[in-house]
Amino acid sequence: MTKAQIKFFQALSRQKYRKEYNAYLVEGYKNAKEWLQADCRISHIAASATWIADNRALIAAHPEATLIAAEDFELEKISALQTAQEVVLVVESPAQDTILPATGAWSLLLEKVQDPGNMGTIIRTADWFGISTIICSPDCVEVYNPKVVQATMGSLLRVRILEMELQDFLAQNQAPLYAACLSGEDIRNVQQPEPGIIAMGNESRGLSAGLLEAASHKITIPSRGRAESLNVSVATGIICAALTLQS
Repeated sequence: MTKAQIKFFQALSRQKYRKEYNAYLVEGYKNAKEWLQADCRISHIAASATWIADNRALIAAHPEATLIAAEDFELEKISALQTAQEVVLVVESPAQDTILPATGAWSLLLEKVQDPGNMGTIIRTADWFGISTIICSPDCVEVYNPKVVQATMGSLLRVRILEMELQDFLAQNQAPLYAACLSGEDIRNVQQPEPGIIAMGNESRGLSAGLLEAASHKITIPSRGRAESLNVSVATGIICAALTLQS
């Protein structure tokens, strides 16, 4: 790899340059395979000689990509993750989506979810339960953060992400709003729910007062132990299962 190529890959570990170059990193064998098989534009593929030899067909599907044979120490330099992977892609970011969720379908709304691992797991969870749209407040962690991308395990390709002011979104959307909070109704008592928006809040503070006031349903997961709260990605999975599998 040239010094300029290494510098370019390294720059994409920072949000400022992901926005400037309109691109993001995808690392690792499984994720690379997902993206290479998807309908997306890839500008660079940096990989070990062994990975390149084993994946000629995947590479051939993206003639637009610059292929770079990288040494192990170079892959370590360009990786944004704690452990370097054998392949790193540079993927062009898609245009900002502005189409609101379809009525009669489940969607997720996230307010100030800031941990990359939580965000990635929530996107993967949405994909599992067939939720195709997530609305994120502007102060959520960026979904193209390398740790978020890694945690989605390819689900980022199948779930639409809308970033917008949540009050603006709610003003345009009349679907039921199911807000997760500690003081809500036991989720086991919600029978045959009408599909709508599942709202999940910040890891430590939960949902804002404004969103709770806008909710048509306040729901909670009952506790039998002494833990103060649930991890937001775990809670999202439980609520998605309880609500979406009934409809």
